Amino acid sequence: MPFTLEQIENTSNAAIELHFQRGKITSQTIQDKPLLDTMMSKEKTFPGGKDNITGTVKGVYTTEIQGFENDDQVGYGNPANIKKYTYPWKLIHAGIKFTMHELLQNGIKVVDTTDGSSVAPASDAEKIALANVYDDKLEDMQEGVDRGMNEMFWKDGTQDTSLVPGVRSFVVDDPTAATVVGGIDQSANTWWRNRASLALTATTASDQNVINKLQTEYRQLRRYGGNPKLWLAGSDMIEWLEKELRSKGNYTLEGWMSSKATDAGMADISFKGNKIQYDPTLDDMSRAKYLYVLDTRFIYPMAIDGESMKKHNPARPEDRYAFYKAVTWVGGLVCSRRNVHGVYSIA
Repeated sequence: MPFTLEQIENTSNAAIELHFQRGKITSQTIQDKPLLDTMMSKEKTFPGGKDNITGTVKGVYTTEIQGFENDDQVGYGNPANIKKYTYPWKLIHAGIKFTMHELLQNGIKVVDTTDGSSVAPASDAEKIALANVYDDKLEDMQEGVDRGMNEMFWKDGTQDTSLVPGVRSFVVDDPTAATVVGGIDQSANTWWRNRASLALTATTASDQNVINKLQTEYRQLRRYGGNPKLWLAGSDMIEWLEKELRSKGNYTLEGWMSSKATDAGMADISFKGNKIQYDPTLDDMSRAKYLYVLDTRFIYPMAIDGESMKKHNPARPEDRYAFYKAVTWVGGLVCSRRNVHGVYSIA
């Protein structure tokens, strides 16, 4: 099979002989992914199942106290308030393909020609290789997986029904709408709602309108045992919070003065000891004005045991020296409590 134009260009860029700048390719477009980093660190496992990840929740209580004297008649309740949440698990794949020909052109030998699971540099490979294209292909797959998983965890699942519904399927802009979340109708169950306050007025920084609102909301987020530690914001939201703080002269020692020079910068913003982190993905999703406040004890991924970031080296076709590598993740995202999370935005 002939090379495509894209493959030829990739080989040419990575195989210029005796170039003075051999070594690692410097990527220009990798962003921080704080949501992905946190979610993967909180991942739990389950043994698998037919279709869904399920659990039980309860928000209403039936039993009441009743005063009585002598032989007054008393009543008895029959509690039946358990509800079941249901979330789908999905099979996620990412893979790359490469050929023996293009590796040899770049001074790399395929040691195991059955599946290409191991390679080695040819003798004097440094004389012909600008960069290790094999390593670059693997790095491309890893970053592709990270980008895809990060975007999936942020979105609500409507972009592709074969992917897992993410945070925005639980922490919704309108928690009062007649919407079923995890199999439970949020409009009929007030306890099954996240906090939300959108389009907050952001015209006069000295009014500190957003900071005051967050102060009020923080109490409500903790009302039912919440303790949200993950605060992720877009650039516009962070810049507005900085303006509100600067309007009152709230510079920290670290952000205003240093031992050798005056620093016009400002320390990273925190709220109740929780750093408000910039998540570039919110900008990419046109949500630069948003802030998500999450309690990761109650939002976390669940992967089938042994199926989290599983690496595969499929055998090559017997009539082609083309090799394949893949990573799979099989699981879902779970939210077992919604009233401890919030979403906020400025107008």
